[in-house]
Amino acid sequence: MNLVTREIVELDDVEVSSPFKPIRSFKSKQQALTQSTIYVYCPTERELEIGTIVEDYSFDIVVNDYDLEELSCKVICHFESAKLSKEQRKFLVKATELGAWVEPLVSYLDERLGYTEVRLLHSGYFLHQKAFSILSTRRTQLAKRLIDILASITLAIVALPVGLITMLAIKIESPGPVFYRQRRTGQYNREFEVIKFRSMRSDAEKSGAKWAVKNDERVTRVGNFIRKTRIDELPQIINILNGDMSIVGPRPEREVFIAELEREIPYYRFRHAVKPGVTGLAQVSYPYGASVEDAIWKHKYDIYYIKHHSSWLDVKILLKTVKVVLFGMGR
Repeated sequence: MNLVTREIVELDDVEVSSPFKPIRSFKSKQQALTQSTIYVYCPTERELEIGTIVEDYSFDIVVNDYDLEELSCKVICHFESAKLSKEQRKFLVKATELGAWVEPLVSYLDERLGYTEVRLLHSGYFLHQKAFSILSTRRTQLAKRLIDILASITLAIVALPVGLITMLAIKIESPGPVFYRQRRTGQYNREFEVIKFRSMRSDAEKSGAKWAVKNDERVTRVGNFIRKTRIDELPQIINILNGDMSIVGPRPEREVFIAELEREIPYYRFRHAVKPGVTGLAQVSYPYGASVEDAIWKHKYDIYYIKHHSSWLDVKILLKTVKVVLFGMGR
């Protein structure tokens, strides 16, 4: 990705009655999402910050090129446009009139990347609650709850033999309880006890809370298998029926880690605007990891899920989860 910045010029000569006519315009958003170059307009003091964030993208970005004359079939994104001058905002309006595809930078990147670039978020992104159907539409919430209940009951019946075998295997391999209960933070920052099949030694946290890591030596042999196949999550059916969790949503985290992560990740607690899930977009889109950088990436998918939630997206996540279970691609 190449980042180009241009000096801002005065645009007093740009009038609404400009004689220029659009030569062509995008016929679909898909065309806009495949452009090799996009143009971004933002306050001057944010240019370097945007350049640092987007340097790994596979497409080029030109920042604040107000000399651009051919605007048809250009992708033009704006960031913190309220801080732009009247003339600069007029340029963006004119771009729309002349056939450019114009929209907020974060929204465009959402569609193109499949996740939300959380480092570009500011408070205004979250203040338009009606844009988040999962938060504002009662019908969506009721439908999701109904699906959770029906899916949980069905899963409980189908998975009962697997659960019984798992309980026996855990008991045979290592001393300690079959189930593991742990305080997690859920919707509206309320804590609840998540229930799982125990996959670690019973003394796994005798010296305090620790991040789980890949090839964690605290994990038992049975635990390693049930974690990879997500069988350890089956008891969370109880959490779903209790209303603490949903089938699909951001994974619930422990408060001790949340306090650490919210110092590093912008708006980390916004994930608690919805119920946590047994599976989620982050779990099926990003490989296992236990660092702050991994948490940032998972947060990108969680915010995207909350903003773009739909029943169809839930179905796609569940289908990907089935693939994970069948082929042991879990953590």
